[in-house]
Amino acid sequence: MDSEKKDIREWYQTAFADFENSLNGGASLPFHAVRKKAIARFAELGFPSTRNEDWKYTNIAPLLKHQFQPVAEAPDIAAESLAPFLFKGLDADRLVFVNGVYNEALSSVSNLPDGVILDTLENAFTTHADTVTQALGKTVSYEEETFSALNTAFARTGVFLSVPAGVVLERPLYILHVSKTEGREFLAAPRNLFLFGDNSQARLVEGHYNLDGGTSFKNSVTEISVGADALVEHVRIQDESKDAFHFATTQVEQATGSNYTSVAIDLGGSLVRNNLNVHLAEERCEAHLIGFYFGSGRQLIDNHTMIDHAVPNCESNELYKGILDDRAHGVFNGKVMVRPDAQKTNAFQQNQAILLSDDAHIDSKPQLEIFADDVKCSHGATVGELDDESLFYLRARGIGEQEAHAMLRLAFARDIFNYIKIDAVRERLEELVVERFNNKA
Repeated sequence: MDSEKKDIREWYQTAFADFENSLNGGASLPFHAVRKKAIARFAELGFPSTRNEDWKYTNIAPLLKHQFQPVAEAPDIAAESLAPFLFKGLDADRLVFVNGVYNEALSSVSNLPDGVILDTLENAFTTHADTVTQALGKTVSYEEETFSALNTAFARTGVFLSVPAGVVLERPLYILHVSKTEGREFLAAPRNLFLFGDNSQARLVEGHYNLDGGTSFKNSVTEISVGADALVEHVRIQDESKDAFHFATTQVEQATGSNYTSVAIDLGGSLVRNNLNVHLAEERCEAHLIGFYFGSGRQLIDNHTMIDHAVPNCESNELYKGILDDRAHGVFNGKVMVRPDAQKTNAFQQNQAILLSDDAHIDSKPQLEIFADDVKCSHGATVGELDDESLFYLRARGIGEQEAHAMLRLAFARDIFNYIKIDAVRERLEELVVERFNNKA
């Protein structure tokens, strides 16, 4: 296993040399020096094993069996092929990426409010170099985390969004990632930078999907800065193929009085790892971390979260729910840190899971680390099965077994979806999970 890790580590180092040659003028930009430092650090770190505490329950050996190649160009796809991934009735600006490469023809952006900058990160490296240079990598370090280092090394593009103080984005922004492998195992490394000024408001929707069932590796990093009294709602949907590897790191920094809500939905992927970290850096912040995952077959879906209460008078609320069938494996590791100065903290955390088969299992590790004495904090985890009495009640009223199972599963998940305030997105997601439930009933 150690030799296998070494071999694949060397593979990515060699792939970086080819990637470097494909950048053309991009290799002369200041960020490329960061890329080179990141690949060197990746070579030192190597890949984590289950001996690492943060990876205790998640064995990445299946990932290391593949040699994923970074892509410079993506296949052409027809506009109609996006239809399954759109939301009926949703009026939104849309950026589309195919295999991690921006597709302008499939994207649609209308007139944005004055001062709003929405562009690809690749363009922003030159058009807004000072802003990007100052902010990119400020909160996500590649020094200690392998996959952040790997993303930094291979980051070519992603989304750069800057919303000035006091500006409200009336239309949601839909960032749509689709993969089409065509038999090629590729690596995509989206890098996103979202900057929200004081008193701004925005709604973001991310979607990650496959057009075919091939094997791919998406390794993304997103940095989000939420200004004072700003309001940001962030919905993230991952429904890639059962052969896809999906790793995502999101770091959120919140200023005074800001409110950030994350709703993460995971339905696809072979091996999925989500790292979501929120830093409540100034007083009167609110953070809501909400998630739902449905795994079947041999899927492994791992959610690692960290909420850092660094100052007094902040509130966080975390609720993750999962349903696991067949031999699926779920992991929830949620840490809430309350630092010594963070008096008057309210922090609530809960993980609930339903296992539909004897072979499905979950490793749940909610954590509270409290170093202040005037706080209200609670956490918990529950694991169970569908309620037989409720199932009997529905069957006794003439509801078929398959439909009854789907109804109970949706009831379990519905309070998660209620956090999604965009009606078109919430309604489509509910339809989608019911379809999945019906197929597995």
